[in-house]
Amino acid sequence: MTPADSGHRGEYLLIICHDDAFSPTEELLARIAEWDRELQRQGIRHSGNPLRPASEAMTVRVRGGAMQLTEGPFAKAPGQMAAYELVECASLEEAVVLASKHPMAAAGTIEVRPVWEDLAEQNRRRSDRG
Repeated sequence: MTPADSGHRGEYLLIICHDDAFSPTEELLARIAEWDRELQRQGIRHSGNPLRPASEAMTVRVRGGAMQLTEGPFAKAPGQMAAYELVECASLEEAVVLASKHPMAAAGTIEVRPVWEDLAEQNRRRSDRG
């Protein structure tokens, strides 16, 4: 069940990606800061930050009880995750509209993904419904 199906607000992760050659302008950074402040003021934005370059990532796997480390992102792709925003919206559709207004939507790509609810909260809602 998605938040849109259940009739209540939910959290959505905006995964902001761009290619390695991208370099933001001062104007773009100012527009992003304003977007962040406005959503914070409205109580929609929970958190968010840019990420260090994918080349600084470490990928961790445990197979057969042994930890395997790989330098770099888990997948090589033309666009890498560069930032994230955690927002609260009434539906996936509302989160998509919100993402379309993020300044990076015109400069990169934004994936909008619903966040699984806390299992205790899911169980409470089920029991409330009878």
